Amino acid sequence: MADRSLEGMALPLEVRARLAELELELSEGDITQKGYEKKRSKLIGAYLPQPPTANGAAVVRCRLQHSEGVPRRTFRSAHIGVCDVREAAARERVASTAGNRPLFYFRFGVDQALPQERRPPVTPSSASRYHRRRSSGSRDERYRSDVHTEAVQAALAKHKERKMAVPMPSKRRSLVVQTSMDAYTPPDTSSGSEDEGSVQGDSQGTPTSSQGSINMEHWISQAIHGSTTSTTSSSSTQSGGSGAAHRLADVMAQTHIENHSAPPDVTTYTSEHSIQVERPQGSTGSRTAPKYGNAELMETGDGVPVSSRVSAKIQQLVNTLKRPKRPPLREFFVDDFEELLEVQQPDPNQPKPEGAQMLAMRGEQLGVVTNWPPSLEAALQRWGTISPKAPCLTTMDTNGKPLYILTYGKLWTRSMKVAYSILHKLGTKQEPMVRPGDRVALVFPNNDPAAFMVAFYGCLLAEVVPVPIEVPLTRKDAGSQQIGFLLGSCGVTVALTSDACHKGLPKSPTGEIPQFKGWPKLLWFVTESKHLSKPPRDWFPHIKDANNDTAYIEYKTCKDGSVLGVTVTRTALLTHCQALTQACGYTEAETIVNVLDFKKDVGLWHGILTSVMNMMHVISIPYSLMKVNPLSWIQKVCQYKAKVACVKSRDMHWALVAHRDQRDINLSSLRMLIVADGANPWSISSCDAFLNVFQSKGLRQEVICPCASSPEALTVAIRRPTDDSNQPPGRGVLSMHGLTYGVIRVDSEEKLSVLTVQDVGLVMPGAIMCSVKPDGIPQLCRTDEIGELCVCAVATGTSYYGLSGMTKNTFEVFPMTSSGAPISEYPFIRTGLLGFVGPGGLVFVVGKMDGLMVVSGRRHNADDIVATALAVEPMKFVYRGRIAVFSVTVLHDERIVIVAEQRPDSTEEDSFQWMSRVLQAIDSIHQVGVYCLALVPANTLPKTPLGGIHLSETKQLFLEGSLHPCNVLMCPHTCVTNLPKPRQKQPEIGPASVMVGNLVSGKRIAQASGRDLGQIEDNDQARKFLFLSEVLQWRAQTTPDHVLYTLLNCRGAIANSLTCVQLHKRAEKIAVMLMERGHLQDGDHVALVYPPGIDLIAAFYGCLYAGCVPITVRPPHPQNIATTLPTVKMIVEVSRSACLMTTQLICKLLRSREAAAAVDVRTWPLILDTDDLPKKRPAQICKPCNPDTLAYLDFSVSTTGMLAGVKMSHAATSAFCRSIKLQCELYPSREVAICLDPYCGLGFVLWCLCSVYSGHQSILIPPSELETNPALWLLAVSQYKVRDTFCSYSVMELCTKGLGSQTESLKARGLDLSRVRTCVVVAEERPRIALTQSFSKLFKDLGLHPRAVSTSFGCRVNLAICLQGTSGPDPTTVYVDMRALRHDRVRLVERGSPHSLPLMESGKILPGVRIIIANPETKGPLGDSHLGEIWVHSAHNASGYFTIYGDESLQSDHFNSRLSFGDTQTIWARTGYLGFLRRTELTDANGERHDALYVVGALDEAMELRGMRYHPIDIETSVIRAHKSVTECAVFTWTNLLVVVVELDGSEQEALDLVPLVTNVVLEEHYLIVGVVVVVDIGVIPINSRGEKQRMHLRDGFLADQLDPIYVAYNM
Repeated sequence: MADRSLEGMALPLEVRARLAELELELSEGDITQKGYEKKRSKLIGAYLPQPPTANGAAVVRCRLQHSEGVPRRTFRSAHIGVCDVREAAARERVASTAGNRPLFYFRFGVDQALPQERRPPVTPSSASRYHRRRSSGSRDERYRSDVHTEAVQAALAKHKERKMAVPMPSKRRSLVVQTSMDAYTPPDTSSGSEDEGSVQGDSQGTPTSSQGSINMEHWISQAIHGSTTSTTSSSSTQSGGSGAAHRLADVMAQTHIENHSAPPDVTTYTSEHSIQVERPQGSTGSRTAPKYGNAELMETGDGVPVSSRVSAKIQQLVNTLKRPKRPPLREFFVDDFEELLEVQQPDPNQPKPEGAQMLAMRGEQLGVVTNWPPSLEAALQRWGTISPKAPCLTTMDTNGKPLYILTYGKLWTRSMKVAYSILHKLGTKQEPMVRPGDRVALVFPNNDPAAFMVAFYGCLLAEVVPVPIEVPLTRKDAGSQQIGFLLGSCGVTVALTSDACHKGLPKSPTGEIPQFKGWPKLLWFVTESKHLSKPPRDWFPHIKDANNDTAYIEYKTCKDGSVLGVTVTRTALLTHCQALTQACGYTEAETIVNVLDFKKDVGLWHGILTSVMNMMHVISIPYSLMKVNPLSWIQKVCQYKAKVACVKSRDMHWALVAHRDQRDINLSSLRMLIVADGANPWSISSCDAFLNVFQSKGLRQEVICPCASSPEALTVAIRRPTDDSNQPPGRGVLSMHGLTYGVIRVDSEEKLSVLTVQDVGLVMPGAIMCSVKPDGIPQLCRTDEIGELCVCAVATGTSYYGLSGMTKNTFEVFPMTSSGAPISEYPFIRTGLLGFVGPGGLVFVVGKMDGLMVVSGRRHNADDIVATALAVEPMKFVYRGRIAVFSVTVLHDERIVIVAEQRPDSTEEDSFQWMSRVLQAIDSIHQVGVYCLALVPANTLPKTPLGGIHLSETKQLFLEGSLHPCNVLMCPHTCVTNLPKPRQKQPEIGPASVMVGNLVSGKRIAQASGRDLGQIEDNDQARKFLFLSEVLQWRAQTTPDHVLYTLLNCRGAIANSLTCVQLHKRAEKIAVMLMERGHLQDGDHVALVYPPGIDLIAAFYGCLYAGCVPITVRPPHPQNIATTLPTVKMIVEVSRSACLMTTQLICKLLRSREAAAAVDVRTWPLILDTDDLPKKRPAQICKPCNPDTLAYLDFSVSTTGMLAGVKMSHAATSAFCRSIKLQCELYPSREVAICLDPYCGLGFVLWCLCSVYSGHQSILIPPSELETNPALWLLAVSQYKVRDTFCSYSVMELCTKGLGSQTESLKARGLDLSRVRTCVVVAEERPRIALTQSFSKLFKDLGLHPRAVSTSFGCRVNLAICLQGTSGPDPTTVYVDMRALRHDRVRLVERGSPHSLPLMESGKILPGVRIIIANPETKGPLGDSHLGEIWVHSAHNASGYFTIYGDESLQSDHFNSRLSFGDTQTIWARTGYLGFLRRTELTDANGERHDALYVVGALDEAMELRGMRYHPIDIETSVIRAHKSVTECAVFTWTNLLVVVVELDGSEQEALDLVPLVTNVVLEEHYLIVGVVVVVDIGVIPINSRGEKQRMHLRDGFLADQLDPIYVAYNM
């Protein structure tokens, strides 16, 4: 917004410059937004009333034809066309005049060479262009190019036409920096309009950013209306501002849509509905929806009320993802299974290199000058003795005043002192600590080059090897640990440092310098003269000619963050100094200004080494002074009339911004301006802009000398300073698309993406250069191919210290011709630079190997991506210099990640909009998708010692989830193109296939059965009774005082117990009460609302005595009445209960005011309080006429949120009890401990029925008591010496988490679990193997046998199909291939193999139960190796659903299904669970081979994605492993999008870390793209009493916007 109004204004250049400085101050964080706006309005106040210029014609930069006096540089190379360049409207175009197929084009920086008076007059509109091209401090010039920016703007304009809608993530208020969606004001759509390419009102239609940005208004209205096509909706809400639109969304979210049959169409709301906005919330029009957790939402299987922002956003995401992606690929490679990952096929139209094979390029001869010294130490000795007064180095303080002048005499004497002290004053005479050839660390700050220089030359004189490193500021510096590894591997024991630095190092309380993380133990030695002793007169350093001993080691940080030491020999050191002297034309006593780091690279080579060889005077400018005064280096050049300056493009950029304050700048003394990072293609704009501005101050064009260097090859190439000002430098305008294939192509047709490169001069004297293919064998490139530059010279590094293998790959390369012959007998060295040798032997560099990212076979350079991101004017949103681009490997390919620091003052919407535009720009310019774009708070990225971003550390933080971004945008849908093909279902075996015995098409039919009830002989007295009520009466007569039930309280004491006769008498009194007070008829339904205990059991048998049908219901939770009471009410209604029995306490609760608010008291049936029972006995106990009549109803809410009640007949109940009695060998003398909820399923049967049938004593432990005393259950098991115990997963989890640290104290209390032979987890799901194993492991020390722990399996149609029991083999575990399972096939694999999934058998099949595995669609029987639905036939199957709330007809075949072929007579019940059978090698008690049943998951919960079947638990397990802060996870699908909900155990700042990690792990392990990631607080994922996740319930809550998520990310 800053400059949009300025585009047309005629502002004087001074004002514009001052504005630009303000922008920079703001971008560097030096002033606040408020201060900026104040100063800015002051500056432009006087100019505001003038109207913008009307002409607005596109300003085309002035170019001169070569005929106007600028001669061409002629190239020897014949096939290269060189031409002048014209500018097409807003892009640089090049057109060839020579050669049939030019490979690249060169142009001259003509407009920079114009003398001032020949420039065109500055009109207002061209002034703005002129000014922006020159300094405009609003950008970091390193990555800037007008052409590129214009290309980006044009690309964004194209996207604008496509209207790409990106749903914005939702954030909790506490996470939002400033504004959130709720307080949204209509944005200025042209935010960020400092478009470099847009002059307002261009006749050429150059896009303004309002076109390039996503129209936020339209976007938000879509977020409400859920439709990307509904233009009416977008226009209608614009009038009222999107704030009103948003309130509408809130009202809609509150309105409960009654029709649950199908998702209502929310796309039809248009303007007339927005009247709702004004209506008060409590009005009749909107009944507030019951909150999340309400039972009323449970029935929504697919009919979810989608009246919410969330679902609209999802709809929008779906619509966006429906846009056509890149063309599908054809070939596949097998990822060791049938699930085939697509492999990228080469594009048939991709450019291929066509030039001839390149020739190696030889530099000029290294001319030996007679007075060159034989070694660097000899040079120092010469100057130190001949010209001791000559200045060697001048250091500056932070005010820019000379701090200290080191002369050659002082350097010589002090270096001698240091050399003597190192060799003779460390350790003892007999055992010196340092001997010649040893390595010594040099630790000096960046503002003390003099001390460093003395120490460095001291080491050379002592013949020890200096290893210069950065000063460690804290114990945990980014990258400092890796430096420590380098020092350790070099065997460094001594560190030389300066006094000031030594004082500044972190100290322990005793004053010792602590050992830094990863560092070896060091002796710190201060090199100031006062700490050193004078060498004796007879001592003299041994100065010999340069030899092949190591002179110094320079550290290099690799792409992965590891640090290597490059060794440089004394000969290489000297030869390098000679080559630089020759190339740069250094002469004695020249003055050189050095802004670079003097410890390594160009700064070390020119400012410390070559300068001494030539007795030059170095003016060293510290980084701290540059920060205070960016012009300091230019001032010093003027002050000292320096001939040479060594800078980086950043320093040129800073000088551009600050130069206005300086009047008397004269750069005519400079003959060479060495640009150390000139090899970065994006430095060209800094060079051009710098020349543009300072040409008038005496700077000559030929002075600017970019150079290319690498730690391994030292100086690779440097542009020579020429006297011929008529020879402009070479330029190449290359197609970025071609570069991604490694091919040099001119920018052709209407391509927007070009890379302009400048040459870095010629090969070094005495060196040979060639380029080889970056990967594979080092084969020479063709002339139009990009390769890695390799150099053969004396003046290079020789090895990575101590790493022979890596050394061989880098320092001993023999380039081959296409025929396979090496081009030289001498080895070449890989420079790590990508480029080519152009015509005239000019070297061009297009990038670095380290910055290379290979995505789908195409090579992209990180710097190019950074440049494109920065061209999407980020001034308002991110800090320009603080952006990192790297790639991470996900699913067999590299994926691009961009991390930038966000300004504190930018709003969520603005940042998000900027992010979306960056994605579009990169997609258009580079044709590559960005996998993840993250914004982090200002100043939080790890820094390198000189203030840049520490890339590998940033990547590490990203991968381990500790980056803590404040904004994340993931785009896996757009950039992951190698997913397996969606599966096409195969027709299954039909009845026509031949069935031979029990084989289906060659495989055994998957069927199995438990022991046959008829053949088991036992003295079971209870068998002669048909009804449980009769068994109880019989027991009350024969064993009246035998205790059946014992209830424990939370302290483990007996709270209550029941003998046979006590239970019988209580049941009789309750029967009387039902008949007399309740006036109930035979067969009426009675709801029993009791806490777990004795009362519940008595009430149950009371109902049987009265001939009523009991339904057990969990009582409402007193602390959470609003959500739990409606569930109770619903069960009472659905079960058609005529009466409700409960305790006095719950009676009061049901009539309380809180209850009345949730449920109308008048709608309850009759409520009976059983604490006050009548004293008399019933006239008669009811006996049912038929065993098939209803005994009780079992109601339960399934994991999919369905409330289902099943009918249990008297016959089934008795058969059930008998089956369990036989399996567990239960007799009156036995005791069983039960820690389960007694309301449904096997839990209820064990709690209420089994003891009466089998006569054993049940020790009852209510699970709720474990919350106050987690050890209660295990202590009871130990105290009562129980052999069999039953629990639920929630109980087991509570013990594992709550008692993990207490096993020792429990042992001391005498807890002993060695008597336990079966500990069965009662469940209706796949066994949770990780939980049972950790439980077994934890309590193994307390005597628990791991074999004892097992699981059971039951479901709605049959409450217990499997139960481990006492006899029979131990439960087995198998490992299956998870990918095969998705295709409904079972493939066994070895433990630990990739994609293996452990599955535990669900217990033994109960007596009287038959099982078969059937195809759920075709209902045909399946073979052993198939996953199918478990069907069950048994006497204790339920006889049908009593009702399914809302849907009866659908489930009619659940209880009476027949196979479509094979045994078509048997009636089976369908469990709704998928599983498989496997015949094991073990034998049953009856000697048969044992068949094991493995349950995989519920059919209702399985997700069909990409034609494959996924089980939520598998994805959830992967996600929970992804990060330590994820405590729980649940997944579900909505409109074919995978939604992952994770519970965060940590600060909300960590929420966004989870988004990329969750997306990565699901992609890697399941080949699925996550559509939405929702981060919530602990405890939000609903879990039922059995410890099962209620995923559908969660889905409904999410879609109704009731979860209060911390963060919702919509992956693109």
